[in-house]
Amino acid sequence: MAQQLRILQSLWAMERRQADQAEWPLQTQLAMIRDAGFDGAGVRFIDPGFAAEVTGFLRAHGMIWQAQCYPTNVDDLKPVLELVARLGADHVNLQPNVRPHRISECIPLLDGWRRLADQAGVAVHVETHRDRMTTDLFFTLQLLDCFPDLRLTADVSHYLVGREFAWPVDEVNHGLIRRILDNTWGIHGRIASREQVQISLGFPQHQGWVELFMGWWEYAIRSWRQRAKPDAVLTFLCELGPPPYAITGPDGAELSNRWEDALKMKGMIRALWQRIVDEEAGTPARVEDANPE
Repeated sequence: MAQQLRILQSLWAMERRQADQAEWPLQTQLAMIRDAGFDGAGVRFIDPGFAAEVTGFLRAHGMIWQAQCYPTNVDDLKPVLELVARLGADHVNLQPNVRPHRISECIPLLDGWRRLADQAGVAVHVETHRDRMTTDLFFTLQLLDCFPDLRLTADVSHYLVGREFAWPVDEVNHGLIRRILDNTWGIHGRIASREQVQISLGFPQHQGWVELFMGWWEYAIRSWRQRAKPDAVLTFLCELGPPPYAITGPDGAELSNRWEDALKMKGMIRALWQRIVDEEAGTPARVEDANPE
């Protein structure tokens, strides 16, 4: 079986958080994700009842999920892995909810989480994220020096904002991001600018940032395809968060439609994947791939 791409939608991204609009019921959110052609969802594995309801729906419709967790110590991962043993998951996405000042303080935590993951036979990816162990790009690169095989979930929007790279991004900073992407085993999709962690895909003034992220994601996909097994699955989670991630106007309303942006992102990533596959196979590009949904 060939390598596969699976595009997921974040359930957090389905929250509306608008005073004049009711939240969509959970079953409505899940039906929207299914009907839009997503392959699955990102699911918080903190509340067992919630996780069971969501994964029950996804399993019934042939979809997949990543189990998201936020451990503050080694033992916090144990109940998550126990829940995964019961409910399943493509992998665990671990946000290390600690803020050590020194690499030496991180080593026992990463060693412990990796040991538990190996014992459980579950793939665990450590996410790059602000206000976590991985908040700083340079600090995370030092972690990779200690753990060259550390499997990351790359959300590089945090590093663009955190480091506020000059525009255009120079080769030195591209090289730093590529080191992250060469350890990437899953991607969280959000487009940032230097100053804003989440911007709309559709605004004309944002197209340079869209091109930048599409280039980084292309590099990540090509790197992964070289490292992964022939039958491996790569997940890309569309994660366009609600306010205050989403930019709002003076009335509190969002300036763009995140759901439409998520659908557009899904189409762009599927087209990108297909173009890479076709190029590697020596197949001429398809006309429709140039115009993703």
